[in-house]
Amino acid sequence: MIVRRLILALSLFLGALASQLPEFAQQYRQRLGGAIDELQRIVAQFDRDAQGEQLTRDAALDRLGANVDPLAQKRAADMRETIAREARLSQQQQAMTDAGAFGRLGALATNADPGVAQRAWQDFEPAIPATAEGLVTGAVGFLVGGGLLRLLAAPFRRRRRPSEA
Repeated sequence: MIVRRLILALSLFLGALASQLPEFAQQYRQRLGGAIDELQRIVAQFDRDAQGEQLTRDAALDRLGANVDPLAQKRAADMRETIAREARLSQQQQAMTDAGAFGRLGALATNADPGVAQRAWQDFEPAIPATAEGLVTGAVGFLVGGGLLRLLAAPFRRRRRPSEA
């Protein structure tokens, strides 16, 4: 009897925990959007500077990279990484938008940017699951968690002996 109550309590906890996945994904998407906005601002400024010198982006990066000054070379490498990161994050944002409600969780699990995810986790605030996505993930967490706990507890249960008639 105590095992059943413990399993129920842990199942409820796991359900509540799983129901927070959509909220984390939503807070992650907000941070992702902010990171993209800032990266786009940096890239746009670089492009304006290049245009001011009558250069394309690639020509400006090549000029910086070919410069003998190590600072200019480092700046070219950093800018190339900034441009590539902005493209990666924008692709991830589009994938999450295209994925729909439940697909976003899969897109997050397979494509999360470690830096954005870490900062989202540091500031994460749980919320009551008021969406279908939150309720379903909570129910799945409850059922899967409860099932796994029952399997783990099975070897420790007392077996009932058939009563003698």
